[in-house]
Amino acid sequence: MAIGDVFEATVGECTDLSYVDTGMYGVAEYGAVYVLDAERPALVDTGIGTDYERVLDAVDAAGLAPADIEVIAVTHVHLDHAGGAGFLVEACPNAEVYVHGIGAPHLVDPERLWEGTKRAVGNQIRAYTEPEPVPESRITEIADGDSIDLGDHSLDVSHAPGHAPHQVVFHDPANDAVFVADAAGIYSPTVDELFPTSPPPNFDPEQCRDDVETIRSLDPEVLCYPHFGPTETGEKLDRYAEVLDSWVAAVTEERAKRGDDEAVIEYFVGEADAERELWGTEKADAEVAMNVRGVLTALDRAE
Repeated sequence: MAIGDVFEATVGECTDLSYVDTGMYGVAEYGAVYVLDAERPALVDTGIGTDYERVLDAVDAAGLAPADIEVIAVTHVHLDHAGGAGFLVEACPNAEVYVHGIGAPHLVDPERLWEGTKRAVGNQIRAYTEPEPVPESRITEIADGDSIDLGDHSLDVSHAPGHAPHQVVFHDPANDAVFVADAAGIYSPTVDELFPTSPPPNFDPEQCRDDVETIRSLDPEVLCYPHFGPTETGEKLDRYAEVLDSWVAAVTEERAKRGDDEAVIEYFVGEADAERELWGTEKADAEVAMNVRGVLTALDRAE
């Protein structure tokens, strides 16, 4: 697999589904955007604005033109998932952006989202492009229990706010697949392993556990990860529940032991050998530091 490659999703019984490695942060196998070649063709997520042209390449690889895209379904408005929305609605003149109502204002006016992203991701902001606004007339707000009709497919909406209050997951019953957003962790197909995602400021451990159960209740055969790729569900939801609990417990223990948050962050960054092997030192260190800060913020909020 290489940055820019487009793949057909052949896991389980998936049809009409492909995905592109967007090369997010300059790293292969980290960021995916999905193309669903339904009667009403759809994109699921957009990646960051930096990489939107690779998404258009994936549209072309699916045998579609940008004007064919009718739906851009955004799992949440964090810029690694929705930062390309403004660029893509301009390139795809018939596309409507579907997003949870809490997140919609941030796509119309992304200034606060941009400033918040700078604070959350630190030096990783160098990989980002400032988002373009999405015209309000091109946005459809969605909520738990809604369904986006794609003709021969649908995207059924479940609210999953543990990672962010504006996060949803989409169930495609025709493919027996769930587009899991960041509610089921970060998946590496290279090592078939899951890693936690717990960024500040909204990470809520208890709600994240509930979000795993929300996905489990849908009983999908396939999980479609934006980080990264489709995979059979198997025992992955059980595994992520364990990863999540262990991660929060480990950060909690180290804070009690060290008494200094920067020392806690430094400790976990120093332990990030597996992440460095997969994503390189710069991305791995920044990812782990951000996720530690998210747990620490959640602990402060709980107090």
